[in-house]
Amino acid sequence: MDFGWTEEQKMWRQTVREFAEKKIKPYVREIDTNKKIPESIIRDMGKLGLFAPTVDTDLGGANLDWTMACIAAEELGRADISLAIPVLYLVEASWGFIFNRYGTRKAKENFLSRVTSGRGFCGIAVTEPGGGSDIVGAAKTTAVKQDGVWHLNGEKMFISGIRESCSWGGVHLTLARTDPGAGHKGFSFFAVPLKDNDHVETTLLEDMGRMGISTGGFTMKDVELSEEYLIGELHKGFYYAMEGFSAARTLIGATCVGAGEAALEMGMEHIKCRESFGRPIGSFEGIQFPLAEHYTNLEEVKLLTYKAAWIMDKMYRENKFSHHDVALAAAMSKLRAPVHTFNAMNEVADWLGATGYTKEYPIEMGIRGVRSYSIGAEGTMNIMRIIIARELLGRDFLPYNQ
Repeated sequence: MDFGWTEEQKMWRQTVREFAEKKIKPYVREIDTNKKIPESIIRDMGKLGLFAPTVDTDLGGANLDWTMACIAAEELGRADISLAIPVLYLVEASWGFIFNRYGTRKAKENFLSRVTSGRGFCGIAVTEPGGGSDIVGAAKTTAVKQDGVWHLNGEKMFISGIRESCSWGGVHLTLARTDPGAGHKGFSFFAVPLKDNDHVETTLLEDMGRMGISTGGFTMKDVELSEEYLIGELHKGFYYAMEGFSAARTLIGATCVGAGEAALEMGMEHIKCRESFGRPIGSFEGIQFPLAEHYTNLEEVKLLTYKAAWIMDKMYRENKFSHHDVALAAAMSKLRAPVHTFNAMNEVADWLGATGYTKEYPIEMGIRGVRSYSIGAEGTMNIMRIIIARELLGRDFLPYNQ
């Protein structure tokens, strides 16, 4: 057991941190206000390999393992506590990985090389307007094959990257029923292009936070796709989606670690300097004790997150552990990360007093941004609890089993 970092990992962390401090952090307020990530940042991230770095090198990726991917996610979260750029990063890293792992060669050559350079978007489209977490029971999107062509119909909602996909091009990995009577074994995954697609209508929503990346939905009306757009095997889409969610949840944990630590550092700087009753407020136990709790909580998140990344690396690189082990570890990280980070940020806002309620400090961007992770991004908190209990007790104890 080793809790240290290799020289390669240290160098990678330093590289990403220096880049993020120089190229991202000074522009976070601008990104939040303008609701758009500047093209210069997108280009620079592409040059550094921060778009889908988990993709194979022949498609422009870096074939990063998950520990290295989490290090980058943590450093991006530290620089952009609004979490817009970290969300963009983790979506591309997790779902680009699934596309790379299961997509057809032709589809990957058409799209993934653009994604890894920052000229295309790879998103995930599972949630539907009336479905929420009940993917199996509520999903109405269908894919029917006629004369060798797939016809997709249905609607997806609360999807990240709608504006980016329509502007840059790329695909959303979209879950659709291909065998209506087979439950979770009747779904397949398709790479659906949104840009310039006459059979797709998009809508945009305005979120409360992480303003730099868009959220919205799209409706498919007889979208025609050839076989090359099918991801992996027929009827295995649900499993690919769950695999991608585990990856994304682990990266969420890492972004929360970075953003939470950045918030505490901001708070500690303030409580060392801000005086009340003739002494720094950091000398009062009413400030010190919450600091101790929040710092320890974030260390808990860090350990859970990097353990999940380690398990993923062991599974994918050494064929050790299973998808069940990954799902359990990722869910535990996701269960704790957003809550502990939100609480730490909220505490720092209290320390800042009235200024913490203004936009003079970035803490309010962090509070708005991290809330998305607990509300529903990659699964709600109760879904994480269900996953953890499922892995401990077995599927027979799932509350929704018929």
